[in-house]
Amino acid sequence: MTSSSSFSSKLLFRQLFEKESSTYTYLLADVSHPDKPALLIDPVDKTVDRDLNLINELGLKLIYAMNTHVHADHVTGTGLLKTKAPSVKSVISKASGAKADVLVEPGDKVSIGDLYLEVRATPGHTAGCVTYVTGEEADQPQPRMAFTGDAVLIRGCGRTDFQGGSSDQLYESVHSQIFTLPKDTLIYPAHDYKGFEVSTVGEELQNNPRLTKDKETFKSIMSNLNLAYPKMIDVAVPANMVCGLQDLPSAI
Repeated sequence: MTSSSSFSSKLLFRQLFEKESSTYTYLLADVSHPDKPALLIDPVDKTVDRDLNLINELGLKLIYAMNTHVHADHVTGTGLLKTKAPSVKSVISKASGAKADVLVEPGDKVSIGDLYLEVRATPGHTAGCVTYVTGEEADQPQPRMAFTGDAVLIRGCGRTDFQGGSSDQLYESVHSQIFTLPKDTLIYPAHDYKGFEVSTVGEELQNNPRLTKDKETFKSIMSNLNLAYPKMIDVAVPANMVCGLQDLPSAI
């Protein structure tokens, strides 16, 4: 769990980890606001109680539980969060085809207090992937932060062979929507399997072994990964299409 209070006096930031699926959940809050409004990005069902306990300890008010995409390797915690904190609104992209309280589209902004995240469409790992990026204005956290889901991982990227994935589309998405951000923009992925926590746009532009290649080479790399069938996909995807509560559709 890391704190980055130097980004902004407004922003409280925590990076949290779920070890079974190697998933990062991110907590952001505007602590300069009287209500201390907060949001979670990519919560996991198994760590909902941990996340809520932390939010309560810090005196925050959780407003949004957001997903970057319909995950295939774990069940999202958004539906469970809503049963335990009924005022919370779930958020996912309209393009995902999944159910949520708020369906976002490219260019939309999700605000907590005076902080906001901009929605950028970054399909390719799945057809509905988005990246959430902090604002560019001087009163927003600097350097900027990009929560890239599985589009960009640290020195890697998400697979493109399931869920409407496309290596061509992923390459275009990353180069047009993420790699055009300022080079000091911090990249926070949905997963890491090697112990890394954060990268930057500049680092990945220089060192990403897949995304630094030309598009045809990238497509060849992605088509020859020979990855195993995702072990959780048959459970996780149907659940995540309905906020992780396949047995409780009325809860969304």
